[in-house]
Amino acid sequence: MATPQAIEEKTLSDKASMRLTQAIVTGELKQGQKLSEADLATRYGISRGPLREAIRQLEGIRLVKRVPHAGARVIKLDMSAMADLYRVREALEGMACRMAAEEMSQAEVSNLFTLLDAHEKEIEQADGESYFQSEGDFDFHFHIAQGSRNQMLIDLLVGELYQLLRMCRYQTSHLRNRTHMALKQHRQMVEAIADGDGDLAELLMRRHISGAWKSIKAMMEEKQ
Repeated sequence: MATPQAIEEKTLSDKASMRLTQAIVTGELKQGQKLSEADLATRYGISRGPLREAIRQLEGIRLVKRVPHAGARVIKLDMSAMADLYRVREALEGMACRMAAEEMSQAEVSNLFTLLDAHEKEIEQADGESYFQSEGDFDFHFHIAQGSRNQMLIDLLVGELYQLLRMCRYQTSHLRNRTHMALKQHRQMVEAIADGDGDLAELLMRRHISGAWKSIKAMMEEKQ
């Protein structure tokens, strides 16, 4: 049985993990940046023990990489790594969207439409400069993965790869031409899911992710 101290340390490390995850996803902690325990402890007011455990957790979800003789660093996504990730993402999320069309209830589909209405308001308030980047229940892709009812797929998309995928999506969230297009594509996907059309739902998701990759690739090439 876990002791009260162990439970408290676990809670603190989980909170630290959430804080560091958000900092990495949003770019507050830069790609490739060395993670100094002393600096992070001071910046975020986290004690060393929970901080160390949090960094280990982030290694498990691929946001942090431990480099021999150099310590832990934020993952650096170069063109090759991004291309690999988006190929995997296109295949897995396309499959999830197909399954969601086969499995989601009318109530769940209705909730998706409500979610997209909330996203549209968010975009209008931001004058089209960003898309809704909250995680979990406010994340469209999160709901699609959950709607697949396939636990292996959910573990990959909502577990192991989820924050890494959010990190990638965040990079294009500020692109005005992608913002309204992404929302429109999300609505088309939900309409296909509502119709139970798995073929179309998968096709639309794959096109959506392929288009996102083209935008990211063009942006990365401009910076080179």
